[in-house]
Amino acid sequence: MNSLDWAVLIGYFGIMVAIGVWSHKRVDNVSDFFTAGGKMPWWLSGISHHMSGYSAVMFTGYAGIAYKYGVTSFVTWSFPIAIGIAIGSSLFAPRLNRLRSKLHVASPLEYLKNRYNLPTQQALAWSGVLLKVVDVAAKWAAIATLLTVFTGISLNQGILITGVITGIYCTVGGLWADALTELGQFIIQLFAGLAMLIAVMAELGGFSSLWTVWDELPESHNDPLTGDFTMMFLLAYLFIKTFEYSGGMWNQAQRYMATANAREATRSARLSAVLWLVWPLVLFFPMWCAPLLVDAQKPDASDSYALMTEQLLPHGLLGLVIVGFFSHTMAMCSSDANAIAAVFTRDIAPALSAKARGWSQRAGLVAARLSTVAFLALSMAIATQVNSPAFKDIITIVIKWVAGLMGPIAIPFMLGLLPRFRKSGPTAALVSWACGLFAFWVVNYGMDGVATQYQVSVPLAVSLVLFVVIGFIKPEDTPERDAVLARINSDDDGDGDGGGDGSSAGAAVPAPAGRGKGALRLSGNGTASRER
Repeated sequence: MNSLDWAVLIGYFGIMVAIGVWSHKRVDNVSDFFTAGGKMPWWLSGISHHMSGYSAVMFTGYAGIAYKYGVTSFVTWSFPIAIGIAIGSSLFAPRLNRLRSKLHVASPLEYLKNRYNLPTQQALAWSGVLLKVVDVAAKWAAIATLLTVFTGISLNQGILITGVITGIYCTVGGLWADALTELGQFIIQLFAGLAMLIAVMAELGGFSSLWTVWDELPESHNDPLTGDFTMMFLLAYLFIKTFEYSGGMWNQAQRYMATANAREATRSARLSAVLWLVWPLVLFFPMWCAPLLVDAQKPDASDSYALMTEQLLPHGLLGLVIVGFFSHTMAMCSSDANAIAAVFTRDIAPALSAKARGWSQRAGLVAARLSTVAFLALSMAIATQVNSPAFKDIITIVIKWVAGLMGPIAIPFMLGLLPRFRKSGPTAALVSWACGLFAFWVVNYGMDGVATQYQVSVPLAVSLVLFVVIGFIKPEDTPERDAVLARINSDDDGDGDGGGDGSSAGAAVPAPAGRGKGALRLSGNGTASRER
């Protein structure tokens, strides 16, 4: 990098901070901070949903897979994600939107108190937060690895720089800042990705290289499935990503909640699905061609894209591509931080502290910002240990840990939205969650030689089967739980029964009948309280 590249990078950081500061004036309460007050346009939500779904791991871990295996990197990654989001656009997106517009909650998990009970909500909240800390740590390490290649600064310095900049704009501006910076990042990535594509095609003979290059690459490079990436892996990945990207990743659920109504949430999801289907092809083609242009220095070839970028692009454009790397990581990490802050301040803190249950809007907003900072700091600290024996490498964390552990957390949350599973109550939710986590440990650490597809799919399959079966064996549907489902599944697609700030939440869901004094209900600020 020279001074021109640094100017591009510093300018990008400045713009991100400026957007965050500008977004600050749009944040008046907790609802604005976590769900944009339900005022986000569907197209902005869709772009934000797409951008917050992947990070610099695309340019390190998946670049390594593309370098070694070719087309299978697209077939077993972004293609099933696109299909999964398309499925979820009708099945989950409108229902997630109604959590805000009908139940008036600001966190995706708030409805679980009434759909199941408080222990279920807390189990999913705590386990999801812990998983996301590790997941985001891997993202910081990925972008810092790229920064090290280009600038020579240390891994820890790279983590500190990206973490601090991200922390400033997402803490100040909330979800509005996340979405608006993601729009800017999408535009930057569009130009950066096209610049890299054109540079690679020019190096390999022009536009015709799109079809002639395959004769020079290894024969298996154009096989859709190869190596460990089998049909079973593809189906397992599709199964997992349908839940994960349709809302199982809480930051993705927030994008649907932020739109005005259920119909716009569906449009947002469909836009994201199209972007997932088309845009990764532009990014992957240079990675597939990388074996003809560079020799990867790392065993997993995670440095191949960075080496190719340095070799092919002039200064200025090199800085733009580096900014593109940052854009994806900062988009995902900032959106995750906002989602975790929502879960902590709206779900975890009220269960731990009576004072938190009585927070004013101002106090809740301060708590949201402080918890955002705390989450980012903790994930950055863990990122410094990401290549230690405990964590192994970046791609192991992203593929194995996140894909394997997301299922047990997502199954009760996502299927709990659907009336077909109305009989599955707290027992089904907690048992399926606990057994899914245990299954993850067994196939990943309790047994040797388990194939990757089973390591990531067995935990979700165990949770799914138990959630459904226990619902039939021990049905726990009640009129109160049915009332929650009725509101989530209402065909009324208006923009809601209020602004989604939690002010009407007490009226949204009736307190369970027959429990008398001390029964749990949703209070005015969306937290659990006791009837007197």
